[in-house]
Amino acid sequence: MDTNVIGNANVKKVGGVDLEALRQNEHKKRIRIGYMMALFCAILWGLWYIPGNALWVLNPFDDMLAAMSITDGETTALIVTAVLISAFNALTVIIALMIWNGALGKFREMGRTLREMRPCTKWFFLASIFGGPVAILGSFIAMGFVGASFAAVAALLYPVVGSALSYYWLGQKISKRAMMGIVIIILGGFTIYAGGLLNDIANGGGSFWGYVGGIMAACGWGIEGAIASKGLDISEPDIGITLRFLGENIIWWVIIIPILALAGFPLYTYAAQVFDPLVMGVLIMAGITFGFCYVAWYKSFPLIGVGRGQGIGNLYGLFAVIFIFLFVGQAPEWTILLGGILCVAGSLVMFTEESLELQSLRGE
Repeated sequence: MDTNVIGNANVKKVGGVDLEALRQNEHKKRIRIGYMMALFCAILWGLWYIPGNALWVLNPFDDMLAAMSITDGETTALIVTAVLISAFNALTVIIALMIWNGALGKFREMGRTLREMRPCTKWFFLASIFGGPVAILGSFIAMGFVGASFAAVAALLYPVVGSALSYYWLGQKISKRAMMGIVIIILGGFTIYAGGLLNDIANGGGSFWGYVGGIMAACGWGIEGAIASKGLDISEPDIGITLRFLGENIIWWVIIIPILALAGFPLYTYAAQVFDPLVMGVLIMAGITFGFCYVAWYKSFPLIGVGRGQGIGNLYGLFAVIFIFLFVGQAPEWTILLGGILCVAGSLVMFTEESLELQSLRGE
């Protein structure tokens, strides 16, 4: 092998090929793919709010909400109905991910990863707790109490939680430019959130649990991203996200729903009525959009870091507002438009970050 050192000790050529240039090109390619994955995540995540919001007005969920409001009160009815919708959302997502992994021929690798409980699977199970019964349930509660547009933007602060945890716990460095982009995106989130809150107060309030749901979503998704990245150190993203939703399904269908049923809530009665073609179609759409948004989200973390992956993924709020306007006809308020512009500006700041600054995601 012909190895030459030209100019200085850091520039090597093998057979006339500049290894340093190849390394930098490969690095730029990885960063570009990481940002693309985060952007795909944002688009699919925004689309998910269309079927997610539609489920509330479809039977059996609509009937369940109306019947339980009479016997248990509206607040309890909304939260328990949100639990059943979240459980079916997790079920359709895991079906979509199983088909995806089957097509990729990764079942054997999935089995090997599943057995690695201590270094890997425990992190995905922990991520499923914060991502499912905290974040996704919180988002459905926000939809039920306040509405889809609010739910879509309520969790825009989650990159703050994720970036802080990735910096202090994982040791991932955040450059000044990336931090500036995240701060601009967060300002956009505040603008959108504050606008919805002020409108609600002006209309008499009454949506307290919806705002609690929004905070649950922001904290849950931020913590999930940081925890899941620990498991992704030794696992493929496609497999990691499948194990994470396997854990969420266990939590819903083996633990929470049986407990609520034993407490006297009629979840099984209404769950058995879900096999209507229209309802199943909407659930499948929710499973596909949310499942593959998560695949793209998890793929972005090892490539560009948790903070950047969550920062770009945060554009889902803007995409959700656009999709809700196009499909539902709900015009956004001016605060939502201003917040959306800030979100786009913050993301552009992160997109233009010099890729060589990201050669090491770790702080060392």
